Amino acid sequence: MKPALPFITTLLLATALSLQAADLKLPSIFSDHMVLQCAKAVPVWGWADAGEQIVVEFAGQTKSTTANADGKWTVKLDALEASADSRELVVRSLTKIRSLKVADVLVGEVWLGSGQSNMEIPMSAQVFAKDEIEKNPYPLLRQFIMTRQMSLEPEDHCDGFWAPATPGLTENFSALGYYFGKELQAQLQCPVAVIKASWGGQRAELFLSPKAVAADEGLKQRLDLFRARKVQMTDEFRAWLERSGRSDHETENLAAFTTQAASPESGWMAAKDPGKVIDPAFQYGAFWMRKQVTITSVQRRVPQHLILPTRDVNFYQVYFNGTIIGQTGGKDHLSPARPPDRIYIPPALLREGINELSLRLFVPHRTLVEQTSRFAWPPSMNAVACGGGWQVKAEYSLPPLPASAAPPPVPISISSMGVGASIFNGMIHSLLPYPIRGVIWYQGESNARDGQSYQKLFPLLIQDWRRQWGREDLPFFYCQLANNMEKPKHPDDTGWGFALVREAQRMALSLPHTGMAVLIDTGESNDVHPQSKDIAGRRLANVALARTYGRSVPFSGPVFDSIKVEHGRIRVTFRHAADGLVARDVPATYEVMRKAGKTAPLLRNSPGSEVEGFAICGADRKWVWADAKIEGETVVVWSKQVPSPMAVRYGFADNPTVNLYNRAGLPASPFRTDDFPVKTGPTP
Repeated sequence: MKPALPFITTLLLATALSLQAADLKLPSIFSDHMVLQCAKAVPVWGWADAGEQIVVEFAGQTKSTTANADGKWTVKLDALEASADSRELVVRSLTKIRSLKVADVLVGEVWLGSGQSNMEIPMSAQVFAKDEIEKNPYPLLRQFIMTRQMSLEPEDHCDGFWAPATPGLTENFSALGYYFGKELQAQLQCPVAVIKASWGGQRAELFLSPKAVAADEGLKQRLDLFRARKVQMTDEFRAWLERSGRSDHETENLAAFTTQAASPESGWMAAKDPGKVIDPAFQYGAFWMRKQVTITSVQRRVPQHLILPTRDVNFYQVYFNGTIIGQTGGKDHLSPARPPDRIYIPPALLREGINELSLRLFVPHRTLVEQTSRFAWPPSMNAVACGGGWQVKAEYSLPPLPASAAPPPVPISISSMGVGASIFNGMIHSLLPYPIRGVIWYQGESNARDGQSYQKLFPLLIQDWRRQWGREDLPFFYCQLANNMEKPKHPDDTGWGFALVREAQRMALSLPHTGMAVLIDTGESNDVHPQSKDIAGRRLANVALARTYGRSVPFSGPVFDSIKVEHGRIRVTFRHAADGLVARDVPATYEVMRKAGKTAPLLRNSPGSEVEGFAICGADRKWVWADAKIEGETVVVWSKQVPSPMAVRYGFADNPTVNLYNRAGLPASPFRTDDFPVKTGPTP
């Protein structure tokens, strides 16, 4: 088998082919259907031969430069007016008489949408969004959808594609980004784009820059430890492969396993999705899995994300129509990064109709049965499942592994360690210096167990990104975590720690140019990914409309300001309550899982109280549920069990029952006035 190109190099070559140029390259974000930020200078950059003279033309502007010794070049377009006109951006080489063209370029408002799964969740996962996906075209609303990539070093090449919100293309949009962008587009009447750069289940420190990680001794030590351990484990595993005679072999006839017919006569066997292979002949060695994937004419027009849920497969390569598009590493398939479960396929490799998807699995130490048993679901292309079973064939077999020849541990991946800066390096760094209006963020669930540290970590991330973009005034708007998990049985039951993360998010409002969408009334107890992304998107859009675009729209619910103890009661004052406070009716049930239609009876903690969700304590720090009533723009809180109150909490739990709003219909943010130590459970 010929040595495979590194994954990112393969992507760059494929992108260049799709643009019909071999050496003159642009990053993927400069591709068809893109949106450029208006009212700001726009850097355009790429790669060519050293010393090559480059000209960039767009919207009547012509800018020129010369590629440096590394082949990198950059020009800067003057600030552009917002425009829905579909125009062409042209990059020409005066030295070699060659060019690139990017079609259907708009100018408008561009926001970076980042965080973990609640930012990443696509429209296809919204069970009530079928009509929105299929029937409502919004060609001036677009997303740049990035492939997930972690790296130990900053990457210059972003991987992804632009797509307009039209039928057949909307399914893979970030649902939160879609509803946020749709509201902005309707109000601003100009093109709006969201760059989807998110990764489910990841902690905030992975989104920090290397400089920010290096400045924090704890994060730096963890990264240094990972680097040293990774090198050691890789060397040990490679030495074991060589010592035991189990190193990989070369594939003599690649076409036989990737493009030629896969029939029983040629030794192929059928296997069901999710890919379990039960024949005892398939144990150790190199094995191929193939299936045919049908691509529609609509899919053919845009790049595709191939999602492979290969959770327990350590060493593999992925081919599409005979061309390698991803692999788990270089020599002996050992890599510092996570196996590529999401792989970008540029249009040049796609063909309408039948396409061949092939996986080569190298199995030196764990049987094929053990590994493919964790293909959790069929692969998908841009969130559309590729149904049908696999065909399986052995390329070569290795003898059974003697008990005395047990291998050392497989080298750890970045994702398994949660290494600081790894997502920033792999994704965010490659976007710099693409101009954006601001950032929208939804993250925090993975930091819940140590939510107290989020008070330091979250502001650090906001300030770090502002330095990276060179803008201290960069708007940074975010979602406060939605209610989730079980209802609290006691007022001191803070559960998994979501309350501490919400507290840190509320405290981050002290930073300038920030804003928060409160979602404490939109969650589900048994689903950390609530279906209410439409509500979250609209609330976040209203923050942007008010804070960035100066529109007169309500953008915040009541936010705690101060307390005053008055004759055995505590009076709480709020900001964003100028039009008065409202106690909504408490429903008889609460949401358990909307997509399954599940609810549960709601038992009130303070049945006689106007406002639900308050707790109070005295000097003994024993919390009790409290009664509360609205008086103008304040709330008075008390309990007969606490004659001398000293602290109050509101909604300070994973999934509190709360009903305090302002007259604009926006919920109050949970808060507490104490700083007592809080015990939390394991991270979900």
